[in-house]
Formats: sequence, structure tokens, C-alpha cells
Amino acid sequence: MMEEELMDQIMYAVHQLVSWIASFAIIFGGVVPYIPQYRDIRRTQNAEGFSTYVCLVLLIANILRILFRFGRYFETPLLWQSIIMITTMLVMLNLCTNVRMATELSTKRRSFTDFDLNYFWSWSRFMDYLQCVLAFTLLATYVTYLMLDSVLFVETLGFLAVFTEAMLGTPQLYCNYQNKSTEGMSIKMVLMWTSGDTFKSGYFLLTQAPMQFWICGLLQVCVDIAILFQVYYYSRYPQKPISHTTHTTAKAL
Repeated sequence: MMEEELMDQIMYAVHQLVSWIASFAIIFGGVVPYIPQYRDIRRTQNAEGFSTYVCLVLLIANILRILFRFGRYFETPLLWQSIIMITTMLVMLNLCTNVRMATELSTKRRSFTDFDLNYFWSWSRFMDYLQCVLAFTLLATYVTYLMLDSVLFVETLGFLAVFTEAMLGTPQLYCNYQNKSTEGMSIKMVLMWTSGDTFKSGYFLLTQAPMQFWICGLLQVCVDIAILFQVYYYSRYPQKPISHTTHTTAKAL
């Protein structure tokens, strides 16, 4: 009898440990791919290879996910994951903006309050990005508050959060296509995207998650693979001379 109780206690302790490790991985695992990219940008003082629209996509997706929780409860680690990701994207935006301002020759300053769609998400100060994020958050919160009793709205909100995140890699894919190069982009970041999205998609399929979850997961994997193909193609067939000097503009931003 004592042995059975001891075994039950050991199994409970192991279960708790695995649960804590899984929660830690869920909360912080999503930001790990951006650590090498952040270090590369700081080291080279060049943000041309990283698309800040990646930050835009993740900010929208995680703000919508947090609002979705008011209509349908989900695990607390996923909530903290969204909060940590929003903070990380703001840190990345701050770095990219500072680097661009230090290397850009143009003296003209663009701001969010200009309301010029031609320069949307290409502003000169980090504060402008912060104002845009706050404006979107307030608007989305107000609409959610008004429509919270609608099941259709809540489910649509959840789908938009998942689908927006599924579009994560498309800004980077387009940025690489425009530059005809993947120079300045962290390959480690994309490899981490691919491994994480593959694991997540497999998990959705094995646990028979709702269809939109695994469809969006597989879409993410396809985009990741397309970016990795760009790495191979542009390294084997260079479309422009590789520059070893500091860039004076930041087209990707």
C-alpha cells in the first residue's frame, strides 16, 4: 500500500514537472526565434533584411487572441504567450526604428498622425508605431465589448487571430522577393519558425483540433518552406551584388 502511494506521488510530481516545462515552453518558445535576428541587427546595425510587417502581423494576432479570451476561455499560459510576444515585437520595432534612423540619409520625418497610407508602418519614430498599436487596441476592445454576446462574432474573432498568425511569414517572404535577396535575414529564425510550426501542426492533427487550426498551421509551414527555398535560390543565383558596407536605407521597414 505504501509503495502504491509513493508511486502515485512520484507520478504526480513528474506530471506537474512536465506541465510546468510545457507551460514555460509555450510562454517563451514563440519569442526564441527573434533572439538571433535581434542580435544580428544590433551587431550589423542593418535591419534591411527583416520586415517589420512581421511585427505588425504578430501584434494584431496576439491582441485579437487576448480579446478572444473574454468571449471564450483558454489556458493562462497562452494568454501570457500573447503578452510576451506583444512585448517582444515592440522591442524589435524599437530596435529597427533606431537603426533605420541612424542609417537613413533622408531628413524627412514621417509620423502616424500624418495619416498617409503611402507610408503606413514606415514611420520615423517608435512612438508612432506605439500610437498605432494603442489606437487599434482601443478600437478592437470597444467593438469586442459591444459584440461580446454574439457567438458568431467571438468565433470569428478567434479565427481572425489564428489566421492572422498563419500569415506571419508572408511579409518576410515578400520582403525577400522585393530585395531579391535574403541578406540580413536570420536563417536561424526561419528554421525555428519551421520546426515550431511543424510541431504545432502535427499536434493539431493528432489532437483533432478544429479544422481552421490545422489548416492555418499547415499554411504557416508552407510559407516557412517557401522562405527557406528563397534562401537556397538567392544564394545559388544572386540577383544583386552582396554589399559588405553599411546600408543607407531600410527598404524592408
